[in-house]
Amino acid sequence: MNKLLAALASVVALVAPGHAQEKFPSRPIELIVPTPPGGGVDIVARMLASLVEPMLATKVAVVNKPGGGGSIGVSLLTQAKPDGYTLAAVWNAPITILPHTLSVPYGVEDYTAITQLTGGTPFVFCMKPGFPAANGKELMELLRSQPGKYTYGNDGVAGAVQLAAERAFARVGAGMRPVPFGGAGETVKNFLGGHVDVYGGTIPTILEFVRAGQAKCLLVTAAQRVPALPDTTSLGELGLADTASELWRGIIAPKGIPAQRAAVIEKAFRAATREPKFLEFEASRSEAAVGNSGSEFAKVIRAEYEANAAILKRLGLQRKN
Repeated sequence: MNKLLAALASVVALVAPGHAQEKFPSRPIELIVPTPPGGGVDIVARMLASLVEPMLATKVAVVNKPGGGGSIGVSLLTQAKPDGYTLAAVWNAPITILPHTLSVPYGVEDYTAITQLTGGTPFVFCMKPGFPAANGKELMELLRSQPGKYTYGNDGVAGAVQLAAERAFARVGAGMRPVPFGGAGETVKNFLGGHVDVYGGTIPTILEFVRAGQAKCLLVTAAQRVPALPDTTSLGELGLADTASELWRGIIAPKGIPAQRAAVIEKAFRAATREPKFLEFEASRSEAAVGNSGSEFAKVIRAEYEANAAILKRLGLQRKN
């Protein structure tokens, strides 16, 4: 009889509410975007949030936490409870550059890679219509003859855009003075407002102003021309294909997130990157949807993290310990 009672007690314990596995997600998820509204990361994050909500059967609230070149938002992510209810949409700079240049409270081991959302996204340098250069070749010649005369907005000190500029311009002895902003959204506002001579950032953020005749893009940091800006010179055409730089974006979660919850989030975001609406959206922006696995994304991050350490050291931009 005692054995029977013990067995029944075990069954009751297993089905009791306190022991039942919590449904995930059972409440809204917060998606941190470490930039102001309107930039490329913000636009992609909001598009995907709307696509994953029905898949996860919960609200995905996009919360902008700009500052520090993206480090403030990533810091909040790494300090959040690892329960799957706080995520961040990031790009290269905050996680593969800033740990080498700023005293940020996180490193490459302090978060969990979920999935890479986009890739193959070059940066572009655009000017007002009256700028005294008509193409990338003329731009390089101008910047060689008058190094430091012109200013360009970018995504932060030693950010992805500045590194892209340094890789290409340093090779030919050209140069512009970098002016950091909180992201592409802020950069384009300051460019249009006349506070900097050149916009440096992603294509989608500037594209509508190019189409409206308010800007002309002279150089794209890709090895070949891109469909969205077919008249814009590529680095490959200038013999600088090996200095090409591209942006990617992805989703990360706090370190220690349960594997089952990470898998649920990864599955939803990977599925969202394959939705026709998102594929069409990305194609219209000359970007590529990726949607790889968390382990694959982690390898992308690690490889770039280590490569940037070497580049920053060579440029003298590495943080002094």
